[in-house]
Amino acid sequence: MSAIQVKMKSKIGPMYLVASDKGLHGVFWKETATPYRNKQHQGRAVEILDEAQTQLEQYLDGQRKSFDLPLDVQGTSFQKQVWKELSKIPYGKTYSYSDIAKKIKNDKAVRAVGTANGRNPLSLIVPCHRVIAANGTLGGYAGGLSIKEKLLRLEQTGSL
Repeated sequence: MSAIQVKMKSKIGPMYLVASDKGLHGVFWKETATPYRNKQHQGRAVEILDEAQTQLEQYLDGQRKSFDLPLDVQGTSFQKQVWKELSKIPYGKTYSYSDIAKKIKNDKAVRAVGTANGRNPLSLIVPCHRVIAANGTLGGYAGGLSIKEKLLRLEQTGSL
């Protein structure tokens, strides 16, 4: 994959955005180990990264509730099924891992749903932060629980 990675400074800390000419490939909390070309290259990937940064800033400012970006996500068919379901969780709502398993008609796949959720390469864009444990605790989050708390509060109150 030929892609570009940029570091985005945000209100909740640095994020690393990766895009190809096909679409946004990832929003990560740490720099990826894969060497990506730098932003000096031109093309559709740069445009996608610029738009992703704009939309993420709008989201973090409480001005955007959903994202409209071309995606180039890589994963297994099961992971993609889970991520598609995550994308349907309404802004400001939370679902449990069990809820997601039921929605994909695989009630017993709760642990597998949790694993797929944890491997979501598109933090915020595919809202894995909206998935919590059945007992109401936050569960985990790649960006850390303090960021997950901030994101959930943002969606409840409109501000970080």
